Amino acid sequence: MIRIAIPDDAPPVLASSAAWRELQGRAELEYYDTLPGSEERLAERISQTEAVLNIRSSSRFTDRVMGSAPRLRLISVWGTGTDHVDLAAARRRNIKVTNTPGVSAFSVAEHALALLLATARRIPQADAATRRGEWPRGQSVELRGKTCGVIGLGAIGRQFAALALGIGMRVIAWTMHPQPLPGIALVELDELFRASDVVSVHLRLSPDTEGFIGPRQFALMRKNAILINTARGAIVDEAALMEALADHRISAAGLDVFASEPLAEGHPFTKLPNIVMTPHCAGITPEALEAGLRMAVQNVLGFLDG
Repeated sequence: MIRIAIPDDAPPVLASSAAWRELQGRAELEYYDTLPGSEERLAERISQTEAVLNIRSSSRFTDRVMGSAPRLRLISVWGTGTDHVDLAAARRRNIKVTNTPGVSAFSVAEHALALLLATARRIPQADAATRRGEWPRGQSVELRGKTCGVIGLGAIGRQFAALALGIGMRVIAWTMHPQPLPGIALVELDELFRASDVVSVHLRLSPDTEGFIGPRQFALMRKNAILINTARGAIVDEAALMEALADHRISAAGLDVFASEPLAEGHPFTKLPNIVMTPHCAGITPEALEAGLRMAVQNVLGFLDG
């Protein structure tokens, strides 16, 4: 019977899912509900396995880690991003890598909209002030008629664009693989930054997109602009973003992702009043969770079935 490692189900999501039951009986499972914590520990956990079902992107599958598992033939990633897997090394070693694209598109797009509304309407600040007995009013922004710039029109970006259109925003977009979409005007990237009241990021993290939004882009943006990022933290130069927010070169930001996660205690972001943050949870709804885990398991079973 083939041996499959689940090296990083922490906090546990797979073991309590319906998808887990599909996997049992088909393979010998090496299951861990703690994070490896180091490259060496991850290598130990997968060393005797033919397949890995990867839950957390903090587990980095480097050439060295893959080299420690001579029988490894498959890495099934729960999630869309594969930036934590050395794909070139996997190709050299004839290790297949699969992911679960699209399953969380609705959840992430809804979360991006929630961050936008919370930021524009200053809901966290209003809630805190109301709890203190204050009564602040007239500080929010109406989004209808404003311009929303969407960077990346993959499954999530397209869904978010539809939601922005649905609340009456004008939507413009830039994407690496242009394709016409009803109601959305494709523009050059610099024009998007100049024209948008809202910029929402929906790119994959890759060497081409790391630090994609930095000082130059913030200098192009409007002073009333809001940045939303539910993609990957490293796509945005965080030092440049902090400076832009602190100096009010842009109005606010709504972030679900960060360059280093979890966010360190006392991180400078936590001291900025014009930022709304959530803990990389946009795609973790019960519906998206089960659909993604099921696809990750089906990718393993499909591999076993040839």
